[in-house]
Amino acid sequence: MCTYKVITDSTCDLPPHITKNLDIHVIPMEFVMDGISQFHDIADSGDKTKAFYNHLRSGKVSTTSMINTARYTDIFTTYLSQGMDVLYISFSSALSGCYNASRMAQEELLEVYPDRKIFTLDSKAASIGQGLLVHHASMLKNKGYSIDQLASWVEENKNSLCHWFTVEDLQHLKRGGRISPLSANIGTALQIKPILSVDLEGRLITQGKVMGRKKSLSELVGQMKIGAVTPEEQTVIIGHGDALDDALLLEKKIRQEVGVKDVILTYIGPVIGSHTGPGMIGLTFIGRRDPNIS
Repeated sequence: MCTYKVITDSTCDLPPHITKNLDIHVIPMEFVMDGISQFHDIADSGDKTKAFYNHLRSGKVSTTSMINTARYTDIFTTYLSQGMDVLYISFSSALSGCYNASRMAQEELLEVYPDRKIFTLDSKAASIGQGLLVHHASMLKNKGYSIDQLASWVEENKNSLCHWFTVEDLQHLKRGGRISPLSANIGTALQIKPILSVDLEGRLITQGKVMGRKKSLSELVGQMKIGAVTPEEQTVIIGHGDALDDALLLEKKIRQEVGVKDVILTYIGPVIGSHTGPGMIGLTFIGRRDPNIS
């Protein structure tokens, strides 16, 4: 029986020990700081990511770019040429052109390898939401799911991903056009923290605002209490933008107030961090999506 490879990109923000243990190919994504182009390799999580956030704190600005079709073609060909099939789970198409670029590579390669299967799937997710989907998919692959079964599972279950985020520094959302300069300045002065989520189209949206960091973390816990399905059986992911103490506090609250099977703590990498800044805290779990998040 033909084997296949699960591939994703580094916006999944999974920790390196998990991607290694689950045999996931993670494509590094590019960011540019001080005119120097760099690639975010999942294996670099740790000191290099911490240094990235320190640069942001010092006032430096980072920009990002998508993976182009040629890179997808090269990476997919690595496995197709060995007689393997490919299943790629992409960063949300509402936030990046990666998915469309991967589809172009898919169409080209199916002409070269007509007997192979190539699935390119839009996660409609970002960061640790994408990571949780990839994590579950890879676990199912290791349990024996065929590539067709896994592709169907991803499409049927991706809308069960609940993403909740808060940020420490509103100026990064301002630079990304998420909020107005006036709102950013007023919010910063009043210590207002936005509560953000991802809608069913994979777009980042503001769901509410609270005053103060502790209240924003409590709001994430509250959303999990409302939306999580059988949390005691779940592995959830908490991501942070170099804010480990707050991530640990959130983990403690979730374990005490909700109860979960396991928690994965991970850095939010430079690609997502370029837009959310230091101090971002994210939580993702499987649950019922808020009907107000269309």
